[in-house]
Amino acid sequence: MNLETKYWHLHNHKLFNVLNSAELKEICLITNFKTAKKGEIIYFSHDESNRVYTLKRGTIKIVEIDEKGNEVVKDILQTGDLFGQFTLTNQALDEYAVAVSDYVTCCSFKLDDFERVIERNPALALQYTKWIGFRLKRMENRYANLVFKDVRARLNGFLADWASKEGTNHAHEIILKNYLTHQDIASLICSTRQTVTQLFNELKEKNILDYSRTEIIIKNLAALN
Repeated sequence: MNLETKYWHLHNHKLFNVLNSAELKEICLITNFKTAKKGEIIYFSHDESNRVYTLKRGTIKIVEIDEKGNEVVKDILQTGDLFGQFTLTNQALDEYAVAVSDYVTCCSFKLDDFERVIERNPALALQYTKWIGFRLKRMENRYANLVFKDVRARLNGFLADWASKEGTNHAHEIILKNYLTHQDIASLICSTRQTVTQLFNELKEKNILDYSRTEIIIKNLAALN
């Protein structure tokens, strides 16, 4: 990918909008880009533990391998989000990122290169700190939900949040492209696949939503709040 294309990809990214043209061109020199189609793995922590990633286009899910070797969905990330070694510390991670939208584009930086750029650009360092704060705040909210909400409320909140971010309004209904299995959703809300399936069926019986393997149709968003 040439520098002009890299510049086009990065110039409107929220993380880098504090940089001037010359500084952004410097970033382009240390940037690598990756693309993936739905279902393809775009990042392995073991292979690329020294890189910071930003998601330029599309949606991915972060999957962690637990102590028993099970795959657990940790997070769903969308355009603009950070992943990989985003804390700039030497973490021992066992996770990977897989594309769940039709097309995904992300850019990456070697950890050492990115640290040097941040040291020379205080505005970028501040912007990066804010992004980390948003990520930690999101994690904090998830833990708070575990403590203060039951699984039904967690599922309803998850669906309402998903609808607000990705839903398409059509004839007083909200349509979601369904790229998550019930097991994925169970991992995200700390429940079991059986419980999630049961709750989905209850919501369907109450005519709050309908669902298939390809889409979720929310008929009564207010009932989820």
